[in-house]
Amino acid sequence: MRSRLGKRKSPSPGTSEGTPVYRRILLKLSGEALQGKGGHGIDDRVLARLSAEIRDVASLGLQIALVVGGGNIFRGIRTSRDYGIDRASADYMGMLATVINSLALQERLERDGVMTRVLSAIELREIAEPYIRRRAVRHLEKGRVVIFAAGTGNPYFTTDTAAALRAMEIHADAILKATRVDGVYDKDPLLHPNARKFKKLTYIEVLRRNLKVMDATAISLCMDNDLPIVVFNLTKKGNIRRVILGEKIGTVVHGGH
Repeated sequence: MRSRLGKRKSPSPGTSEGTPVYRRILLKLSGEALQGKGGHGIDDRVLARLSAEIRDVASLGLQIALVVGGGNIFRGIRTSRDYGIDRASADYMGMLATVINSLALQERLERDGVMTRVLSAIELREIAEPYIRRRAVRHLEKGRVVIFAAGTGNPYFTTDTAAALRAMEIHADAILKATRVDGVYDKDPLLHPNARKFKKLTYIEVLRRNLKVMDATAISLCMDNDLPIVVFNLTKKGNIRRVILGEKIGTVVHGGH
């Protein structure tokens, strides 16, 4: 965790009574996580489940920020490659998709009684607050869930990089990377039954093995600032709470010391 001066301390062990091992976390969700079993769009049943889990962990007293991708609506790099749209324009379109997902999450969370603020890296004053670091931290201190939308506000950067950047700006204790599988493997476990799972990895190992945890820019940012990443399975109910309480599930990416 962090002291008042901003220095990160090692997380303390969780307890059976439900003491979080983190004070402030950033939860990274893929856009595809919102589409459920459909091929695109937003599934309200998935939103409802996510909202219930976020409300549950918020009740533990920790501070929660989120970054959500936009791949369920629009994927910039793929569109640029397949249809010849200028990469910068395609990436801006992808940023707008993340805003749509962020607003959907906000609406569902507030319907469930969780005070939420969407802060956008692109100015959209009618629907979201502009991203200001001190404002984001103040919202967190007041117990609001903060959703960071529109990536970094710049083309050529992914929402993984946005998650790493925002996590460091708000002095988060860890990034929780929610995926469809229960950690990091040496190859895709959905395609290869003999894939080997890693319990722990260093940032250098992730980069050297080219493991698909987060993109290289995001991993490098986390490495430079010693920000741990916990990769876990979002589809299993209660896993967000388990990670926050310190259960050894998923894969931890850290500095190796």
